Amino acid sequence: MRYFKTISEFHEFRNLPKPQHPLISLIDIGTITHLDSNEPINLKLNFYAISVKRMRNVKVKYGQHPFDFNEGIMSFMSPNQVFSIAINNKDEEVEKSGWVIYIHPDFIWNTPLAKTIKQYDFWDYSLHEALFLSEKEEATIAAIIRNIEQEYHSNIDKFSKSIIISHIEALLNYADRFYHRQFITREKANYLILERLEKLLTEYFENEDLVSKGLPTVGYIAQSLNISAKYLSSMLKVLTGQNTQQHIHEKLIEKAKEKLSTTDLSISEIAYELGFEHLQSFSKLFKTKTNLSPLEFRRSFN
Repeated sequence: MRYFKTISEFHEFRNLPKPQHPLISLIDIGTITHLDSNEPINLKLNFYAISVKRMRNVKVKYGQHPFDFNEGIMSFMSPNQVFSIAINNKDEEVEKSGWVIYIHPDFIWNTPLAKTIKQYDFWDYSLHEALFLSEKEEATIAAIIRNIEQEYHSNIDKFSKSIIISHIEALLNYADRFYHRQFITREKANYLILERLEKLLTEYFENEDLVSKGLPTVGYIAQSLNISAKYLSSMLKVLTGQNTQQHIHEKLIEKAKEKLSTTDLSISEIAYELGFEHLQSFSKLFKTKTNLSPLEFRRSFN
């Protein structure tokens, strides 16, 4: 593990000129030369990274997920996320283009962005869930980057920070919009995930080990689908209006209704079989979702 606390340290590691501002940096990826087989196994930065990259013969591993940059994609990393970079084939030339912005948390401290930056879900998306940009979208992002670059290379004055931050906010807002577009336009791939989610939940609630396993968590579902929890919930929210937890509850209530209407099990026994430790928790959730208590629902069939 190689941990970089400051942007200047990372510049030195990459054999780049010192940043013009200690808390923010904008780099042309094509100028990065220090990329070889001696890369550290894992890297961790103490600052935000926003990038649009095209890379060939380069493999980036973000967390536990590898990703090949064969297309121009936009990705985001928040402080202290782990990643690694490796060359696929040592005999082939490395090709890379694009840009990356590094932003230290201290740069946005005591500004409105400091309060809102973590509200963007994409900081917690995995690299293989990065944003694919159309030509028009990439042109929009590139225009914002040019504005940041122009201000970054200008003489620093009392307006510099607020202007750069306003451009960063625009960048993040456009990225948020484009992600929502991606959830819709990549419909086939996303609906395949929905099908897998439905199958996974059905099998989970049919399993006889439900009593010992307890209710499925959002983390468990996301891991089973090989997708980050944030990305899954964001995608589901756009496509269905419900997040992952709501989908779990919907399948749970569906199973509870089945048991209440087709078996003679007591309410307590049904709650236990569905993975609830306490009857009150089951009854409260059921009434919240159906406007009826479990007993009232069962009586409606008599």
